[in-house]
Amino acid sequence: MPLNAKAIYPAENPDFVPFSSRRSVVHSTNGIVACTQPLAAAAGQRILREGGNAADAAVAVAAALNITEPSSTGIGGDMFCLFYNAKTKKISALNGSGRYSANGSLEKIKKALDIAPDEGGSIPMTSVHAVTVPGAAAGWVDTVEKFGSGKLSLEQILTPAIELGEEGFPVSELASYFWSESEHLIRDASPNFREMLKADPKAKDGVRYPRPGEIMKNPTLAKTFRTLAAEGKKGFYEGRIGQALVKVVQDLGGFLTLDDLKHHAETGSQEVDAISLKFKGQNVAEKQTPGTDGAPNEGVEVWEHPPNGQGIVALMALGILEELELAGKIPKFTQEQHNSAEYLHAVIESLRIAFADASWWVTDPDVEKVPSQGLISRPYLAERAKLFNPDKASDILDHGSPAHNHCDTVYFAVTDKQGNGISFINSNYGGFGTCIIPEGCGFTLQNRGANFSLKEGHPNVLAPRKRPYHTIIPAMITNPSDGSLHSVYGVMGGFMQPQGHVQVLLNMLAFGYNPQAALDSPRICIGAGMPEVGKVLDRTVYVEEGISDEAVEGLKKLGHQVTVLKGWKRGMFGRGQVIRCHYEDGRIVYSAGSDLRGDGMAIPV
Repeated sequence: MPLNAKAIYPAENPDFVPFSSRRSVVHSTNGIVACTQPLAAAAGQRILREGGNAADAAVAVAAALNITEPSSTGIGGDMFCLFYNAKTKKISALNGSGRYSANGSLEKIKKALDIAPDEGGSIPMTSVHAVTVPGAAAGWVDTVEKFGSGKLSLEQILTPAIELGEEGFPVSELASYFWSESEHLIRDASPNFREMLKADPKAKDGVRYPRPGEIMKNPTLAKTFRTLAAEGKKGFYEGRIGQALVKVVQDLGGFLTLDDLKHHAETGSQEVDAISLKFKGQNVAEKQTPGTDGAPNEGVEVWEHPPNGQGIVALMALGILEELELAGKIPKFTQEQHNSAEYLHAVIESLRIAFADASWWVTDPDVEKVPSQGLISRPYLAERAKLFNPDKASDILDHGSPAHNHCDTVYFAVTDKQGNGISFINSNYGGFGTCIIPEGCGFTLQNRGANFSLKEGHPNVLAPRKRPYHTIIPAMITNPSDGSLHSVYGVMGGFMQPQGHVQVLLNMLAFGYNPQAALDSPRICIGAGMPEVGKVLDRTVYVEEGISDEAVEGLKKLGHQVTVLKGWKRGMFGRGQVIRCHYEDGRIVYSAGSDLRGDGMAIPV
């Protein structure tokens, strides 16, 4: 008798078994795709082999991830990307986030949620009022049009994902786990729940979550992709899909209209200037290879997407760490001090200071003025670094970050043989988002509106046609001496993302870890969770198993509230991808790693 999926995964709910990765760094001269699902990485690889560039491949990966890992991402969510053009050595940033409904005023939302006019609060993650206009569909089209090779049509780019949806695919282990955790939410959210579950005549209502190794199909999502490929943005926002989207939202009491969707289709994604910080701290400049002209290395230039994303937190934290070193408050940490209490204390406190500012200032820059350059200026960072106390945990008051802490996003990195690179992130926000499914569309709607403040006067307060605080952030590193690409990297996971950016960068550049080891190394995460009204952010420092008991006790002695997380709870620390670049015999060589906390891998071309 043939075996079935249970032969491979006999346990109904297997443990997330801790292990030391023996994944090797992946090398290639023709390009690499690194993401959280191997089948999605293969989709990107296919597009590169067919003549597409990194941007074309990234959209193929994004669509394939919607099929294979819908618990994290989808066309019903938002996207951001950074694109490195090898010819011009310019980094372009694309903001593919959607806005709130023009009909959704603060007064209306408070009334709908039964919140008193003079009180603050937040929108529940599963509420229909958390739905914002999905920006991903327009973002995918705009990515191809602005940065693509021009050699492949959108239909060709989406074909791998369409085939996965129509023909089915074997579900990976972590994807199945997250599906199982959200099944009850999917069932409760809207009458169309069957579209996102696996048919099983023995299960309740004839459907259930797919188990690891089982074949899952999503022909309705494949149909959505076909419509987008044939009709572009108009087909998604103004046709059958847009009508189904508005109907399900309005049936559940939401305010979204076809006019909101049409406005986004006409406006499109916003191309903005990336923000950057030159970093030379912790011996980074000394450890980098000197330039080809023999000039001393200037360290690295770290690039992030500007607000309404929270990438500025990573830049501020790195800048504060460098100012602390210059002021003699922290040493240049040695290899032996990696993940020690002293080192982690410096990272934690720098992040706390950065988040204290970002939680107030990260909002829609088209509605509220955001002083991005001022926040990452050296004089300001030096002044903020004075808040650091090397001997104890701080009492820095947070304004109260609107960011929930989830690992429900996909980040991926792609490079091509021409030397281009793209850092791409796509998200529903929390899990399957609101879990609300437009009929006949095969995807869920995001819950990004839950990030709005409902407090009058807050820069991130909810308002019509406004974009909320966004946690999703792509990153890149260049060599400041000549503008060449150093690394394409990122870590997904809500509030964890800028924290992951800082830790992975320091692992690579300060402590000399290769891309895979830099991702595998245990991490810490601060301030997880949503603050209650009138209270400061959670002060807990979450520490991943693998960090020494000595370091944990040292943090406690410094006054930190420490919780060690094991097993599935390690998902809090996010899932990252790294592609580094160097030149050998006049050729570019890519070296990549993929996070052991995910199902993914880095695939060479």
